[in-house]
Amino acid sequence: MPLKRASRGRTKGGKGSSGVVQCTNCGQTVPKDKAKKVTSRLNLVEHTLAKELRSRGAYIASPTVLKWYCISCAIHYKILKIRSAGSRRKRGRLG
Repeated sequence: MPLKRASRGRTKGGKGSSGVVQCTNCGQTVPKDKAKKVTSRLNLVEHTLAKELRSRGAYIASPTVLKWYCISCAIHYKILKIRSAGSRRKRGRLG
């Protein structure tokens, strides 16, 4: 049987086993090198109010939120896109 992906969907190389994380959405346990990591910033203050406060010299913290997704949830939320066989071989931004 031919391989669909040379890396079998993982980024570990030859380092043995990697840790596991839980998917933020469904709770599935996924290898850390296979899961998709998404970081985003959380706005605690409304945009217009934050703009006014910054003009007066205030510092507004915006904490970063770290989320891990399994492959099926990442495809469902359009974090990943399904690629054709030719484009899977190429390295690119998708993936």
